[in-house]
Amino acid sequence: MLHKIRSDEARLGMFVHALDGSWFNHPFVRSSFLLTPRTLQMLRDSDIDSVIIDDARGLGLPAGSPLPSAEPLPPQPETLAPETGRNAARQSVPRAFLSHEPTDMARERKRAIQIVARSKTAIISAFDEMRLGNVVRADQLTPLVDEISASMARNPFALTSVTQLKARHEYTYLHSVAVCALMISLGRRLKLDESLIRDIGLAGLLHDIGKARIPQHLLDKPGPLTDAEFAIVRTHTERGYRMLRRCEGVPEIALDVCRHHHEQVGGAGYPDRLGGPALSIYARMGAICDVYDAVTSIRAYKDPWSPGEALRWMQSSDQHFDQEILEAFAACIGIYPIGGLVRLRSDRLAVVLDSNTANPMAPPVRVFFCAIKRRPLPPEHCGPGRDEIIGIERPDRWGFDDWPHLRAELMAAH
Repeated sequence: MLHKIRSDEARLGMFVHALDGSWFNHPFVRSSFLLTPRTLQMLRDSDIDSVIIDDARGLGLPAGSPLPSAEPLPPQPETLAPETGRNAARQSVPRAFLSHEPTDMARERKRAIQIVARSKTAIISAFDEMRLGNVVRADQLTPLVDEISASMARNPFALTSVTQLKARHEYTYLHSVAVCALMISLGRRLKLDESLIRDIGLAGLLHDIGKARIPQHLLDKPGPLTDAEFAIVRTHTERGYRMLRRCEGVPEIALDVCRHHHEQVGGAGYPDRLGGPALSIYARMGAICDVYDAVTSIRAYKDPWSPGEALRWMQSSDQHFDQEILEAFAACIGIYPIGGLVRLRSDRLAVVLDSNTANPMAPPVRVFFCAIKRRPLPPEHCGPGRDEIIGIERPDRWGFDDWPHLRAELMAAH
């Protein structure tokens, strides 16, 4: 029998038949599942008020003393099952989060923080399902892609400025969200058909799913991998490809990017050593977006590069990356990437807050450090044209050992 109970009355071993409320309000990839310690904690941390449990498939109500809010529900005919698929998923996302109406950085960052948090939870769930040998339906993830795509349309820098601030322990999951966003932005810059953008974004979201089958201690290792360890990590592309082929509704673009995002245009990559015309445009895009986010993020074994350093290195690697696509990618990131450290004509250091489409050379910044006296200054907003940017700086040169957190504080005030 089905019963509706409050979420705080849920117990380990109960089987959740359905969640009360829209997809937007919950972090689960599936709408029915057994309550384990992990899923029970996720339920308690969510905004879900009530759930429907099935006592025929799991723990029922306490014998002789039903929970006060429990409501028996009539049997649910299979013919009246809720609609599934892409259309149903899209309808469950609030209209404001699907709007493409341009907005400013500060406003969009607030939305982006929510989108990234939901995306991270869903990706963790997807990885967990894959570790258990289960499959993931693509239409359960496409609402996330739609939200990310809409956010990138409203402001192409807000969401990526949030994913840049990922901590070491959450790198694998937020990296997937970041690559999704970068792939969407790059696809639009290349003027690819908008009908492909969702598949391109889903490819970014799933490109590293094979890491679900890689030992966690290798992914989090604080030092360089041995040759034997690296050989194991390299298998994530083929593992992911085989896993996704078992999943329902995964587009060919996502399969291609999952398997080939570590290939190089010169043919020296893996797993198939493809190069030249054998390498699709989507795999070339995936290689660029994957590496850029990787080298600009905090990792277990390295400090992040600045966006400028990353682009300069990638532009010098002409046998690794498609340089025409990389040129388009650089235009997406901007001359002075948001979150980057810059030096002003006044010999002050500042963090870039937003883009300036009218004049890319003069984005708004927040000043916080005197380069001459090497001491902090009261944070001050500096609008376009007030103090010219004369160069990009390396945070480690100035002793900003905790630069990601300092950057986050400076940008949060924007």
